[in-house]
Amino acid sequence: MSQIFCERILFDLDGVLVDSLPIVERILRDWAAEQGLDGDDAVARSHGLRDIDLIALIAPHLNAAHEARVIAEREERDFDGIRPIPGAPALLAALPADRWGVVTSGTRRVARGRLAAAGLPEPGVLLAAEDFDRGKPDPEGYLKGAAALGTAPGCCLVIEDAKAGVQAALAAGMHCIGLGDGLSGLPDGTLAAAVKDLTQVQVSPLDEGLLLRVVR
Repeated sequence: MSQIFCERILFDLDGVLVDSLPIVERILRDWAAEQGLDGDDAVARSHGLRDIDLIALIAPHLNAAHEARVIAEREERDFDGIRPIPGAPALLAALPADRWGVVTSGTRRVARGRLAAAGLPEPGVLLAAEDFDRGKPDPEGYLKGAAALGTAPGCCLVIEDAKAGVQAALAAGMHCIGLGDGLSGLPDGTLAAAVKDLTQVQVSPLDEGLLLRVVR
């Protein structure tokens, strides 16, 4: 068991707090097929990116802002099968409401809908795609998250499942716990810890911050 001290925690949403992968992949594959694009490539390159950034990357001939709205409108109506990541309900219940937030590459309506569908609380600090100009791996979202929580970036811990998100956290000067199987190949020492899901993360609120225990 390892211990990590921080003042605040910033979570990614999809794949960290909510399991939305089947819906995300289905909607993205349908959109890619309509555009004559490779759905497998779109899904593989989408992890951690805002839709607008993904479209600019894989289909620069399209109007990225328009197509991102098309995808978002579908995501805002489809919450079938959304469920919490194991351990998420217990971890969030143990956290004081003013000591955690979410920074997601999805839109605010999608984020709020997925949290509700998973039965998870909505944080006071919820930063979504429309709240920053540059998506992950740029650190802008996480830096704004730390500011909104009233703490210095170096006092925040991020929990992420995507390499773009880990890069954003590190660029913001934050430590990062990596979740899931999508972070293989990172250099040793990149992550403060790696876990399969949130059942391995326990938290104890302290007067001056948070003590996390990562159970192997």
